[in-house]
Amino acid sequence: MNNKEFITELAQRTGYTQSVTQTLVRNVIDQIAAYFDEGSVVAIPDFGTFEVKKRLERVVINPATQQRMLVPPKLVLNFRPTSAIKERLKIGGGHE
Repeated sequence: MNNKEFITELAQRTGYTQSVTQTLVRNVIDQIAAYFDEGSVVAIPDFGTFEVKKRLERVVINPATQQRMLVPPKLVLNFRPTSAIKERLKIGGGHE
């Protein structure tokens, strides 16, 4: 499902126009991104938790040349789904 399909489906389910729905979704995403910038954890009930984690600097070795390289530290986004979502995926995703 791409963004256009998602907005169309959400607009049909909520009764809002596609432009209003697009604005609402954009505002939600912008607000979540602002929380990530602060380093906050974002928990969505019945879905999961998003968390920004720091990956430490590490040394990697190129297997072809045996050259050692230093990979600098960086921030990564981690998602931890709820157990209900994990269970739905185990039994086939719940497509209707």
